[in-house]
Amino acid sequence: QVQLVESGGGLVQPGGSLRLSCAASGRFFSITAMGWYRQAPGKQRELVAGITSGGRLNYGDSVKDRFTISRDNAKNTVYLQMNSMKPEDTAVYYCNAQYTLVSSTYDAWGQGTQVTVSS
Repeated sequence: QVQLVESGGGLVQPGGSLRLSCAASGRFFSITAMGWYRQAPGKQRELVAGITSGGRLNYGDSVKDRFTISRDNAKNTVYLQMNSMKPEDTAVYYCNAQYTLVSSTYDAWGQGTQVTVSS
């Protein structure tokens, strides 16, 4: 019922920056939380950062102090500012949204965007 469209991935050199965006659309009552996960080849998907509708933040240990998540509730859009990037940040990044519809809570995932950190 919710569609997520990601943008902003690409190739960046070590130490560089990228900004990811994810816009939610579709049918829902409210989006309670949005976030970013990533999955590198041969590894499990892991949390990068999350933000609730009330502004509560959560970061993965490997990205603290380098990445910043923010959210525009009016636009149902979440952003991930990635600074001081490292080769180990290379992964497919997935947007996630937790939303309510009628009396149930659901999860939605974006299609993923590739981020490559390499010189």
